[in-house]
Amino acid sequence: MRTSHLLPILLAVTLLGSSCTPAASQLDMPTSSYEDLVDYFEAWRDYRVPPRADGVPDFSADAIATQWADFPAWRATLDTFEIDDWPVSQQVDWHLVNAELNGLRFDHEVLKPWERDPAYYVYFYPNDTDVPNREGPMIEGSLQVSYYDYPLSEEDAAHIEAGLRIMPALYESARTNLTGNARDLWNKGIVSIRRQSGSLAAYASRLETESPAVAEAALVAKEASDAFADWLESQADQKTGLSGVGKENMTWVLQNVHYLPYTWEEEVTMVKRELARSHAALRLEEHRNRDLPELERINNPADYDRRLNAAVDEYLEFLEEEEILPMKDYMDLALRERIGSYQPLANPDDLRGFFSEIGYRDELVMRTHAYHWLDLARNREEPTASPIRNTPLWYNIFDGRAEGVATGMEEMMMHAGLFDDRPQARELVWILLAQRAARALGGLYQHANLMTLEEATQFADKWTPRGYLPWQGSTIQNEQHFYLRQPVYGESYVIGKIEIEKLLAEYARQRGDDFTLYQFMDDMNGMGVIPVSLINWELNGDDSEIRMMMGE
Repeated sequence: MRTSHLLPILLAVTLLGSSCTPAASQLDMPTSSYEDLVDYFEAWRDYRVPPRADGVPDFSADAIATQWADFPAWRATLDTFEIDDWPVSQQVDWHLVNAELNGLRFDHEVLKPWERDPAYYVYFYPNDTDVPNREGPMIEGSLQVSYYDYPLSEEDAAHIEAGLRIMPALYESARTNLTGNARDLWNKGIVSIRRQSGSLAAYASRLETESPAVAEAALVAKEASDAFADWLESQADQKTGLSGVGKENMTWVLQNVHYLPYTWEEEVTMVKRELARSHAALRLEEHRNRDLPELERINNPADYDRRLNAAVDEYLEFLEEEEILPMKDYMDLALRERIGSYQPLANPDDLRGFFSEIGYRDELVMRTHAYHWLDLARNREEPTASPIRNTPLWYNIFDGRAEGVATGMEEMMMHAGLFDDRPQARELVWILLAQRAARALGGLYQHANLMTLEEATQFADKWTPRGYLPWQGSTIQNEQHFYLRQPVYGESYVIGKIEIEKLLAEYARQRGDDFTLYQFMDDMNGMGVIPVSLINWELNGDDSEIRMMMGE
């Protein structure tokens, strides 16, 4: 298995064994030093792994009740740490652990993915993710096969085969565990399980000669996945309930898990402002460019490869020449290996998907959002001094920082001059922001139970310019489903961007004439991929938002 990507999900669980979860009685540990906090964190990570029965993740009512019964002891132990005299960086780490505890609490008290969310039982993931940990609720120990080296070693092949062979039993237990009545989650979960079946079939075909035992196990898993999807469909008519968590729960998870100092209502206001701003700015750009011909899409593989590789060169040269951030040897590969390949269309009038509609019109724009891959490479090549920050956070607690910077770089680099010779690329930047604001509002309205998933996709279609995001298309259908599964993530792109702008503004205000963008980016990157409010505390010395969220 490759170790170049951080994979706590794969490494934390032995598939053939049972989880050895520390009981609450084992929490008699010192709580006076930062080293004690690191020990606590490592024990906590063992505790929150779901138990396994004969290798199968156990989400039965008894198993869930047992885990939850021990939680108060973990909460009490963390609360005994006296951190006020610690360095700020160490206090921040305590808050990261606190956020994870609150994430598990939210799972047990509100989200209950093992009970409400059929997509939680997706166990086979064929593709990489561009953030520190896979987006959305997922079973720890699930198979993320893109992170292995191929041809597979004997050890890796055995690991993957073992994971595939537990899937039939997992889906038998899921039929008992899934007692929820969340209609949209249920119906879209069927789509996720069907998609998994297709991925398993493709994986089996790929490994048929190289690893026939793995390929055979993948086909058995596919049959189990198909049967599970059939069962879900047979139950779908009985599911009539709402899927959103409600405004109050959204506010709680915003402040206590993601460390965002806002309420549901405040986020709606901010995102509405960004939606209006993006549309107004787009119309002004279009007016300025009114005499220019429309951008045409790349239409052949040779042009795609040439233009995308040239875009990586141009972007890296801009970052270096304009002294945006420190340049590292790993940055070229991190961007270049993610340019993808040309995807032909059966009909020239078809759409490839929203982000391809942007990237095929101007190849440079999406290189800015690829900051994700620079983050991941940096985490691998230049980890922080903190063992807590070097372990990707659960519950997508990183989302505001990861998605906020990636989204923010689009507009920030535009203002810095990247698209000065590409006037119509500026139009695409505003379209990107409009799409993210539109889908964010849809996600917020879904969780307030003011919109169904279908209504949220139609809203995003209505407010995304140029028809690039048809509501029936897979892009927005998948996105709104994901945001319904993982509260807060849908707006993290826009709200996270605003948080980064706040961070930059305060950093520059404090430093006055000594401010440089280069130093800001270097300092921000050095904090790790953690909530921006915590970065602000450590970087700018401002803990007011933290104290507000802690009720002080």
